[in-house]
Amino acid sequence: MLSCQKHLFNLKPGVHYLNNAYRAPLLGSSEEAGIQSIIKQRNPFEFTQDDFFDGVMEVRTSFGSLVNCKANEVAVIPSTSYGFTSVLNNVPGGKGKKAIVVKDEFPSGYFSLERWVKEQGAELVIIGPDQNEAQKGASWNQRILDSINQDTAVILISSIHWMSGVKFDLKAIGERCQEVGAYFIVDGTQSVGALPMDVKEFNIDALICATYKWLLGPYSIALAFIGEKFQDGIPLEESWMNRVNARNFSSLSDYADQYQAGAGRFNVGETSNFIMMPMLKASLSQLLVWKPEGIQEYARLLNQPLRQFMEEIGGVVEKDAYLAYHLIAPKLPQKLDLISLKNKLDEHQVYLSARGENLRISVNVFNTEEDIAKLQEVIRGEL
Repeated sequence: MLSCQKHLFNLKPGVHYLNNAYRAPLLGSSEEAGIQSIIKQRNPFEFTQDDFFDGVMEVRTSFGSLVNCKANEVAVIPSTSYGFTSVLNNVPGGKGKKAIVVKDEFPSGYFSLERWVKEQGAELVIIGPDQNEAQKGASWNQRILDSINQDTAVILISSIHWMSGVKFDLKAIGERCQEVGAYFIVDGTQSVGALPMDVKEFNIDALICATYKWLLGPYSIALAFIGEKFQDGIPLEESWMNRVNARNFSSLSDYADQYQAGAGRFNVGETSNFIMMPMLKASLSQLLVWKPEGIQEYARLLNQPLRQFMEEIGGVVEKDAYLAYHLIAPKLPQKLDLISLKNKLDEHQVYLSARGENLRISVNVFNTEEDIAKLQEVIRGEL
């Protein structure tokens, strides 16, 4: 079983960082990879033509291992919004068609789908949970499934709701999308790396992930699985690096008509990114050693006392069937003021997020039992 890995990070002493869903701390190995990359750039003559491509392919391969796809089905992009727009531009629609999104979806996904709806003359359908139910997961998932029919062109959904922590049943949703011929686009930012993901089993057409959260990577880079429905798609930009002859620098003006195979056409320009790519490579390599299953089990055991404590004081924690253990967002009892509690936690260097009416607590392998105990201590003080 996975043990605490805090020694591999450089968090300040005395800090209780329970906010990986906001941004992950960098691994020491990722820091070192970035530093060495900066030093190497002092002498650009040391870079070969292969250096522009090999590191990128290693990252694509590692990400493919995490989500069960081939390296050439992975695209390197700068952000989730870039990825959403890239694939949505290749989703057919029209009047009478509808696009489905969940209530309070992360803005990048919502705005991308809203634009598609306006351009296509389609209908945007927003699905929320039963507000009369304390537990949101079951009703929310069922409402999503019930909304998918022959008129559905596309559904864009996060694997884990970034505010409430509700886990969506991607397998059931993917199967329903396949039945009706709808495109299934998933934002995996809040789960991939800490929760097992299988794009083939879940029938996902495109999986878009920022890397600075559970992939432990740097900011301003993202990765995407882009499936066969988009194999002839039109990319957002025409980077020379995405053509079949890109490695032959002496013949780049022999303009190739063909893109790289698979998702390579959707790569952002300058994918080589000689600072961030080695950093991301290091973090993905470490995640493949730990494995998402191991991280999930570590998180389950770590916050089990916290989940029990929250229920004892009158809070509401989602049941296990719709809960991802690395990101829980309990609704506090009415006697606790969320903003006041958040301020008090900050004073005690217990860092987490307030999202809507929920206290969002997100743990990773650098967290300890002391972190959880300190959180409970502050809450008891407020009670």
